[in-house]
Amino acid sequence: MIAKDLAQRNRTRLVALVGNPNTGKTTLFNELTGFRQRVGNYPGVTVEKKSGPLPGPDGQRQAEILDLPGTYSLSARSRDEMVVTDVLLGRVKGTPRPDLIVAVVDSTNLQRNLFLTTQLMEMGLPVVVALNMSDAAEQDGIHIDAAQFSQRLGVPVVKTSAVKGEGIDALRRLILANLDAPAPKCDLVMPVLVEQQVAEFGRELIAGNGRQPDVVPPRPALLQVLLESGGYAERHLAEVFGQASLSNLHQRRRRLVEAGFSLTEVEAHARYAWIRNALSGMKTEGGRHVRRMSDRVDRVLTHRVAGTVVFALLMAVVFQGIYTWASPIMNGINGLVGGLGAMLESTMPAGALRSLVTNGVIAGVGAVVVFLPQILMLFLFIGILEDCGYLARGAMLLDRVMCLVGLNGKAFIPLLSSFACAVPGIMATRTIENRADRLVTIAVAPLMSCSARLPVYTLLIGAFIPDDRFAWGWLGLQGLVLFAMYMVGVLVAIPVAMLLRRGLSRERRQPFMMELPAYRWPQWKTILFRLYERGREFLVRAGTIIFAVSILVWVAGYYPRPASIGTTFDQKRQVLLESHDDGSSIAELADGADELQIALNEIDREESGEFLRASLLGRLGKAIEPVVKPLGWDWKIGMAAVASFPAREVVIATLGTIYNMGGDVDEASPGLRGALKDAKWPDGRPVYTIPVALSLMVFFALCCQCVSTLAVIKRETNSWRWPVFTFTYMTVLAYVGAFVVYRAAGWMMG
Repeated sequence: MIAKDLAQRNRTRLVALVGNPNTGKTTLFNELTGFRQRVGNYPGVTVEKKSGPLPGPDGQRQAEILDLPGTYSLSARSRDEMVVTDVLLGRVKGTPRPDLIVAVVDSTNLQRNLFLTTQLMEMGLPVVVALNMSDAAEQDGIHIDAAQFSQRLGVPVVKTSAVKGEGIDALRRLILANLDAPAPKCDLVMPVLVEQQVAEFGRELIAGNGRQPDVVPPRPALLQVLLESGGYAERHLAEVFGQASLSNLHQRRRRLVEAGFSLTEVEAHARYAWIRNALSGMKTEGGRHVRRMSDRVDRVLTHRVAGTVVFALLMAVVFQGIYTWASPIMNGINGLVGGLGAMLESTMPAGALRSLVTNGVIAGVGAVVVFLPQILMLFLFIGILEDCGYLARGAMLLDRVMCLVGLNGKAFIPLLSSFACAVPGIMATRTIENRADRLVTIAVAPLMSCSARLPVYTLLIGAFIPDDRFAWGWLGLQGLVLFAMYMVGVLVAIPVAMLLRRGLSRERRQPFMMELPAYRWPQWKTILFRLYERGREFLVRAGTIIFAVSILVWVAGYYPRPASIGTTFDQKRQVLLESHDDGSSIAELADGADELQIALNEIDREESGEFLRASLLGRLGKAIEPVVKPLGWDWKIGMAAVASFPAREVVIATLGTIYNMGGDVDEASPGLRGALKDAKWPDGRPVYTIPVALSLMVFFALCCQCVSTLAVIKRETNSWRWPVFTFTYMTVLAYVGAFVVYRAAGWMMG
């Protein structure tokens, strides 16, 4: 026991940050940790685990602070929601039980926020309450006496404003001072019969299963099991104590119902009665209530018609902006990448190594890095809309659309996240309680145009869509096409989700509940930190996957190199030189005779084409050409689509490798785009036209060319059936969509 206590003292102390959504908890976490964080996942689930150091007065780490997912209560209907309770009870492997809880409370909405706080005060851990957004409360005329509030609750209370950085030092001092404080004694009690059933149920679990008392869930967990019928806590109880425990549980629930108690209301009545008593005379509201500006703004932004129009226009402006404003930065990166490729091309000897570096590495990784400005621009707009409170309004608006397919507005957040990357979007579906809703959301999330599709759109739009301007120059055709590509997945997802939902379950959809946060000015420090994190993740992901795939594609396109091809074209060069031989050296002929040089270059291109056709890549491309030809594609386009299966971004590197562009060419210069424009069918027709470009973009908008996404679907559904189904149905949709668009665009253009 002494050794255990000593180990407990020597380990890093852990502080759990807990609060409702939209209380500024994450901003407070950033301020406490100084933006020094580690992000991972809890074992067995895909919930993000974010932790960081809590420095003391000397700047040295005094404790570790853990940012737990936002929740309205400790009742859990999904495994994702159960993470908060499991962490607080010390039931998560690899995460010790916290030494202290910081309850983050929205000062403008005390009564609702204190519901969770009262639950936290019963967990048997020291608690510190942070009255966040205290500045906003003062502006609304709500004046809170923190000292009196602390006496009422029996726990330390401090006012903070994470947005302005106010009260952070005071909160840090309170945390460090109360790490070894006793747990608060909360005088909140449930009705006598409820408390009796909880106590007896706990004793029977010990007696009936031969368990030690410390193995049985504590009172707060037993209370949630008793009152939350069908929740995750009930399923967890059955896994640990067996089905017999459920029979006992159901009997005790029947006793409460027969006594006139409502299982869904009894806890709320008791807690809110206690909260009203605790708040009585503790806060004052100055002046007469005046409708805030946000209420008047919401009359427009949440209106069924006007709000939807505003949302659509705002999204159009966002995608128009990321295409136009990022161009100067992209041009600068293009110059750097192109210069590096040219330098290596001129300094390295000809051969396989130079081809690998310039055509594989530079043309692969560099081709994706150049799109980072546009990706960050997209993340910037999303961050601003989220921080100012508009995204919640968008979720409410789209709930009306989700209703048509049997889903609810909670599916909007995962789907929106999928615009950046389907992987976190699919992981975010764990907040959806209904299993059918969750599976449908997982299946349609990859239809949202993620950032990996953006390089494909940008390359083809820049090369083949004219930059015509409309609306007095405010709108451009290129931006509208980009917006349309993002909307394709959204529009297709609606009927797909409708069909899947009807096929999976005929349960009534879960009602939509989401708090609308107050409008606030965006916090630029937080937004910039998010941009840094997401940009770094994109580069790491692109740099590892694309590098590996670029090497594989280069190998497939470079080998085998039959000696007969080299011999044949060497003979052609020799014949050509002999026909122009006037006694000069080969070097003089090459430098002085323009016609000869042009002819030699043509032979070189023919030789490259023959080597490519003889390679593994070329053979596979030729084999699938009959399948993709109805889409207007040649074998090279089909091969690029196949080679980009590990990650959509790879299509740029693949096209660069297939067309033998070298390191001095990138997708934003006349190099790669020029090669696409010059590509010809055997009869001389151009391969790439506007219908072909639209066909290729629609295919990539609808297909599931991403191994990472399929792997996450497997992990989230614990079955290979869903990733196989998702890949199959999306591939069929992509093929049909590309075929229809190609034919329709060709017909419209004559």
